[in-house]
Amino acid sequence: MRNLKCVILFVAIEFLMTPILNAQEAEWTPLLDDELSRWDVFIGVPHHTVKGLDEAPKGDGMEGTPLGLNKDPLQVFSIHQVDGEEVLHVSGEIYGGLTSKEIYENYHLKLEFKWGEKKWEPRLNDKRDNGLLYHCNGEHGAFWNVWMESQEFQIQEGDMGDYFGLAGGVNTIRTRMNETGFYEYDPSGSPTRLGIGLEGKNMYRGVRRGNSEKPYGQWNTLELVCFNGQSFHIVNGTVVMILDKAERRTEVGYEIVTRGKIQLQSEAAEAYYRNIEIRKITELPKFLK
Repeated sequence: MRNLKCVILFVAIEFLMTPILNAQEAEWTPLLDDELSRWDVFIGVPHHTVKGLDEAPKGDGMEGTPLGLNKDPLQVFSIHQVDGEEVLHVSGEIYGGLTSKEIYENYHLKLEFKWGEKKWEPRLNDKRDNGLLYHCNGEHGAFWNVWMESQEFQIQEGDMGDYFGLAGGVNTIRTRMNETGFYEYDPSGSPTRLGIGLEGKNMYRGVRRGNSEKPYGQWNTLELVCFNGQSFHIVNGTVVMILDKAERRTEVGYEIVTRGKIQLQSEAAEAYYRNIEIRKITELPKFLK
């Protein structure tokens, strides 16, 4: 009889704990498939050096008329099968954004990224550049006629994990002024409100702490954790920046933002993504506590 009571008690405890465990450890959802069915594509303004678009209006890559939503004649974003898995190829030839159809809030996003070889105008002689945009809201084309108002997890050679706020996105980050005159993330620093458009020298950028990138050509694991207004930029297992309060500009001022779509940039450099997956969270993952 005692053994039976123990079994019943064990089953009851397991039953009660199951929803809690499921809530804390939700399954990962893969975001890539052959047809990019979870994404929309918005292509910006073709640079005047782009070939094969004779009928399209062109410009300097930023000013001008964008190609628009789900118009990608040069396959700036495409899926390749490599060893039986989907790999997202970003040609970089035209500025563009691969935009999630779903709006996300309180999540852990994980992906692998590496650079390709090609570079294009208007950044032919600059660092390879890309970006993971999150809390994307409003209309396409709000920034440089291509990207949405958003928070940016910068993906650029030597700067992976930096912060930019696009088209009215701002964030509060603990920083110190570094030797180059930029605000660098420092857990013991002063809360600093950063974003493009704010008054003050170099207020448009937050610099990540340390350099955790892998050498050119190797896959990097990037993670973004967003929970209750906080964001964590993680590069190859290292937290390189914690952002405390995301905001977005509205007609009556700034408001806190905790949700939005996700965009992957095309920004004049060839790049590859794989194993893009996301899961909802109800608390911070244990490695961030």
